[in-house]
Amino acid sequence: MTDPGALLDPPNRPCAGEEIYNLAARLFPICRSIAGPGVRETLRLLSDWVPLQFHEVPTGTRAFDWEVPREWAIRDAYIKNAAGERVLDFRANNLHVVSYSAPVYGRFRLDALKPRIHTLPDRPDAIPYRTSYYAETWGFCMTHRALEALPDGEYEARIDATLAPGSLTYGEYRHQGETDEEVLLTAHVCHPSMANDNCSGLALLATLARAIVSRRTRYSYRFLFAPGTIGAIVWLSRNEAVAKRIAHGLILAGVGDRGALTYKQSRRGDAAIDRAIAHVLRHCAPSSRIVAFSPYGYDERQYCSPGFNLPVGLLQRSPFASYPEYHSSADDLSFITPDSLEESYAIVSAALDVIESDKRFLTTSPKCEPQLGRRGLYGSLGGRNTGGADAMLWVLNLSDGRNSLLDIADRAGLPLASIRAAAALLLEHALLCPVPEVEAPS
Repeated sequence: MTDPGALLDPPNRPCAGEEIYNLAARLFPICRSIAGPGVRETLRLLSDWVPLQFHEVPTGTRAFDWEVPREWAIRDAYIKNAAGERVLDFRANNLHVVSYSAPVYGRFRLDALKPRIHTLPDRPDAIPYRTSYYAETWGFCMTHRALEALPDGEYEARIDATLAPGSLTYGEYRHQGETDEEVLLTAHVCHPSMANDNCSGLALLATLARAIVSRRTRYSYRFLFAPGTIGAIVWLSRNEAVAKRIAHGLILAGVGDRGALTYKQSRRGDAAIDRAIAHVLRHCAPSSRIVAFSPYGYDERQYCSPGFNLPVGLLQRSPFASYPEYHSSADDLSFITPDSLEESYAIVSAALDVIESDKRFLTTSPKCEPQLGRRGLYGSLGGRNTGGADAMLWVLNLSDGRNSLLDIADRAGLPLASIRAAAALLLEHALLCPVPEVEAPS
């Protein structure tokens, strides 16, 4: 039995949240998309934190009902006025171009160019994030205020980009545990310069991976950095046998803003990861909330599709599309905080520790309570105010070989740490014995 936080030390050092934030800041400038040099640059940077294995899947490869798209590479883009001044400049902000835009160069009257320019009239100082992954077109994005300030006339517009056959790239690191059953932890790697969605998830996942590299663990851990939607679909199409070994899964996205933590359950709703996260949030982040699964959101909808129905949930802070900064230039580095990143890390760490330590035991004295006083156990874990004595009695009563430590903790309304400490002490005094685990077939 281990102490709370034994698997992944929560970042209690004053600089830990800053370290995660600083990694997010390094990721922020890169112009990512679903396939192309931006993804590879991002994965190379993350490789400084975790030994990633790169996978390249050629354009045109089938993945269930999908197909790997062409690569997109962009070098420059702008709109110039009659004086040759850039009134829109990709070099200033990579959200200025619709992601996956086809190349274009020409001179356009403003009334002809306006339909190609996306803005947010209700947020006039923010640049929207727009994509055109699966329908070839081109376009620009700018603040509504800047568009309204443009005088009529002719403008030069250029998108210096290529769409060409190549490959989709994803990176993964697998940590071997005592069993082959896996915990899947993943974040999408396709969004350009937005700090919360999803530099925060990438930085947090890399930090988790770095923490676990040298640890001895019960489960094996797979850290996956892949483009959203198509990346998860491609990975599943290439790893159906591996997917059968996934016992727990968690997607990290939008974990750095100031909102309360939000957990979206797996499709199953009662998977071990759902219960572990709920337990930790209940005791460590009471302002958090838990929402039921829905087939809209991030990559949980692929892992939870009916043909797989994997136990994969989503941890975020403010839910996607619920805050005005979402998918816009307002989601910048000032929108995320080291404190929020640190809390998110600690919650994930604690949930993984719950999963690692959640085992079943059998009392060796099932007929009435054993005499704890003569063994010196009464008061050894504190009085009733600390839950120590209560925890011991709950463990003795419910350790019938069917209830796990988490089952007991939830029924008792106590933190798993208290139940686990009681079980460890009872094991020392031979009042419990472990129930042998049966590993899921590979």
